[in-house]
Amino acid sequence: MRRTDRVADLVEAARGGSPRAVARLISLVEEAPAGGGTALREVMAALAPYAGNAMVVGITGSPGVGKSTTTNALVKELRATGRRVGVLAVDPSSPFSGGALLGDRVRMSDHASDDGVFIRSMASRGHLGGLAWTTPQALRVLDAAGFDVILIETVGVGQSEIEIAALADTTMVLVAPGMGDGIQAAKAGILEIGDVYVINKADRDGADSVRRDLRGMLALADRPDGAWKPPLLKTVAQSGEGLDEVVGAVDAHRRWLTETGELARRRTRRAREEIEAIALDGLRSRWGEVGAVGELDELAASVAAGESDPYAAADRLLGAGRPPLGLAP
Repeated sequence: MRRTDRVADLVEAARGGSPRAVARLISLVEEAPAGGGTALREVMAALAPYAGNAMVVGITGSPGVGKSTTTNALVKELRATGRRVGVLAVDPSSPFSGGALLGDRVRMSDHASDDGVFIRSMASRGHLGGLAWTTPQALRVLDAAGFDVILIETVGVGQSEIEIAALADTTMVLVAPGMGDGIQAAKAGILEIGDVYVINKADRDGADSVRRDLRGMLALADRPDGAWKPPLLKTVAQSGEGLDEVVGAVDAHRRWLTETGELARRRTRRAREEIEAIALDGLRSRWGEVGAVGELDELAASVAAGESDPYAAADRLLGAGRPPLGLAP
């Protein structure tokens, strides 16, 4: 049997509800080389007709705010409404071995026996931005498999690691009292990406102060008429308190996205950025071929000797009567 046939069988089984097939498709995605590989391309081509239906919710925030606990509680709340839920939990990798603890799956073991829930931990493997390199492709697998909601829990991120905003339909930003999150939000890009803000661990002292600080910062944001106004909610994820309001806010944001046409715009922008990332990765891999030619050494010597400047040398390298980086004209 050809591999294409096997991929088609896996896709059919995944759409039929087989968690084993879903897991195998994600493994094929994760095992693909950085440039993509034949298997990854076959999987993406087979999934394309079935993707684009799931609600994608990104959950981000600094380490210690309770992202995994909140994700676990959200799964329970969403399952109570009868929706199938997929979870992609990104764990940080060791810079030495490349391994990860995958502790998020341990924290969400409550749902291990639920056929309506699929949880996959992904190692970031050094990829910056709070996600793994293959998270967009794994998302497409879960989407095509028919999950109603996909929750993406990022690695604990800082001020500029906001890649999740480009991937999710709704970005949920978690903060917690006693961690300086009010001040962090004031100077971070985090104010620009959140669609729903959740103050977790709201039973602690300082929750009202954090909410007041965030409300003040959000009031300073320049939003056009008709723009979505992010709600500020308080929860205690450990006990499930306030999670029904969070689900209500996510559903309300989905309705707003659909009614205003913003959902289609966001998804088109997401596809564009994914295409650009794949194309740039291909260019980087081809750069090795360009760097291997002797002409580069000659150009470097001329720049070092003051006979040329680096911009003119780069133009010569990219021109020189051939398509840039070996691309077809």
